[in-house]
Amino acid sequence: MEILFIIISVLTIIMALTAVIVKDRIVAVLAGGAAGLFASILFIIMAAPDVAMTEAAIGSGLTTFIFFFALRKIRSKDNG
Repeated sequence: MEILFIIISVLTIIMALTAVIVKDRIVAVLAGGAAGLFASILFIIMAAPDVAMTEAAIGSGLTTFIFFFALRKIRSKDNG
């Protein structure tokens, strides 16, 4: 179980760094969503299912959707 915890922790850090470092906005949003998803898996491993559900719904799901919605609005303003 500790090995799984370490692997998921490293993946979370890699996705968070990817979200900060990459220049492509879509990749950054997807990496941020993946970091939130991995964080919610970590919360499940740590026996905090309520926090995991909140992180999955808000941190990964809703936030990623809002970022993509904002990116679409920005692109439509640039074209028009």
